[in-house]
Amino acid sequence: MTHKINRRDALKTSAAFGAALWLGRSGRGAERPSEKLNLALVGVGGRGADNVGGLASQNFVAFADVDDSRAGKTFEKHSGVKRYRDWRKMYDEVGSKVDAVVISTPDHTHFHPAYAAMQLGLHVYLEKPLAHNLWETRTLCDLAREKKLATQLGAQRHAMSNMHRVVELVKSGAIGKVTEVHSWIGGTRGMPDVPTDAPPVPPHLDWDLWVGPAEYRPYHPSICPYGWRFWWDYGTAETGNWGCHILDIPYWALDLKYPTKVEASGPPVDPERTPKAMAMHYEFPARGDQPAVKLHWYHADKGPEILRKLKLSEKGNNTLFIGSEGMLLCGFDRRELLPKEKFAQYKAPEPFIPDSPGFYKEWIAACKGGEPATCNFDYSGPMAETVLLGNLAYRFGGFDWDAKALKPVGNPKAEAMIREAYRKGWSV
Repeated sequence: MTHKINRRDALKTSAAFGAALWLGRSGRGAERPSEKLNLALVGVGGRGADNVGGLASQNFVAFADVDDSRAGKTFEKHSGVKRYRDWRKMYDEVGSKVDAVVISTPDHTHFHPAYAAMQLGLHVYLEKPLAHNLWETRTLCDLAREKKLATQLGAQRHAMSNMHRVVELVKSGAIGKVTEVHSWIGGTRGMPDVPTDAPPVPPHLDWDLWVGPAEYRPYHPSICPYGWRFWWDYGTAETGNWGCHILDIPYWALDLKYPTKVEASGPPVDPERTPKAMAMHYEFPARGDQPAVKLHWYHADKGPEILRKLKLSEKGNNTLFIGSEGMLLCGFDRRELLPKEKFAQYKAPEPFIPDSPGFYKEWIAACKGGEPATCNFDYSGPMAETVLLGNLAYRFGGFDWDAKALKPVGNPKAEAMIREAYRKGWSV
């Protein structure tokens, strides 16, 4: 394993890029809090357009997007911003002029632009689930720490006030010691139809660059711009799509980090496509005065079976904490202590988690030398790894997890997928 991108093959950038790389600009940003950050953005259509809107208070230097049509509204609204298709060329030309990079591309193309930006000493805002495999995720987290960079994973629901109140209830001991948590996402998305036709690549799309480091397959509109989420080569299933939002709740409330055991179940595994449902089960060790905990994640149409067993509704909810003194059922914007009669007179603790100034504002302030953003990679990296571990266990069987060694113990098939091979020209 090397922590240096091959600039000739992967970046194809000039000597100027290399010179900037070796200058080692560690964590630079605006000189004064009142100054605007100079930003470059990779991916500005779809979710990327939302991030453009959220960061509109700052100075946009350049945009890179492989799809002129999907990025069209952003390009039109910000017509004075220099635009590129290839982020490598953008970094080459403006890398020395920006403070930070925002990356909002499909999962399989998170790592390369993020890693190259960090090598240049640029702060990074990166969409979930951080990266496409375990090695990429750990590598980005380690590099961010080494370079002392301001990072933020796009789990923006972390800033919601109800999330704060849920965490306060758990941490204050309202339901006692928590030993089990069930979290879920509904729906049946997955297992898309395999294309039987091969339409031409539209002129507004650079398909080869969209495929990037992944194994090449012909273009099809059912894959790009959105269906990629349900192909293992490009996406990480509904687990990767929602896991870093929903598991953020128990991760934060229970101070979780790395599981020691991972199991999973579901329909027969398809080597190319993600399933319509699956379940994952994690074991976490004791933490301080908190006992060991079992965390269950489900992609299930009407939520997990335990809801029906306890006669609870999945509507508006996504997490059930089970403690020694009761239960807490919650979602992003609701919470309920159970059994109701026991907690009828319960008085919640005075709020002790400060309100967020705004999810983007947290990262902007961190880039300018302030406190780390709440979903910085030291916090969100282990959570993202856990999400990917569940997919790995579903596809290749469960295992004990050696987090320090980044190794699924006794499972060579899973171990082989910790770090995936890249297409020629994208080697690391």
